[in-house]
Amino acid sequence: MLTLKGKNIYLRALEPEDIDFIYTIENDERIWEMSSTQTPYSRFLIMQYLENAHQDIYEIKQLRLVICAKDDALLGLIDLFDFNPTHNRAGVGVIIAEDENRGKGYGAEALELIIKYGKTHLRLHQLYANISEHNTASIKLFENQGFNKIGVKKEWNLINGSYTDEFLYQLIYVH
Repeated sequence: MLTLKGKNIYLRALEPEDIDFIYTIENDERIWEMSSTQTPYSRFLIMQYLENAHQDIYEIKQLRLVICAKDDALLGLIDLFDFNPTHNRAGVGVIIAEDENRGKGYGAEALELIIKYGKTHLRLHQLYANISEHNTASIKLFENQGFNKIGVKKEWNLINGSYTDEFLYQLIYVH
């Protein structure tokens, strides 16, 4: 079973030539609150990250894949993080870079593929996601893929001078 190839997109490993794409995403202030980032990343730091991107998920406890369209256009990134092979769980996050590509099902297909990959290759028992209360698109995306809201972190993030809640979503695999 191919787990990283879908109907409209495929997921692939990071390549050195992805530096400009990653640089643009990591330095887009509109999405910093989703990644708990408050400072820009330099090309140098991103290049260092790319040089180490070949490391195994069991070593570095994370995996970042590029979401690509069938024509190889770069659409976004999907991450597994906080990978814990002892308890068979990982966090997951997804971003579609350009506004014009959002709402077209690319994120849903990427999430579906990473769910299959997690079960098939990493033998995960569960995935989780942290989502801002105001991120209705991500809430809908994760709920449509079978994630359940299991908790609320009250006043968790300080955004533009106001504290906002963060929801904890979880998907437990059926084996």
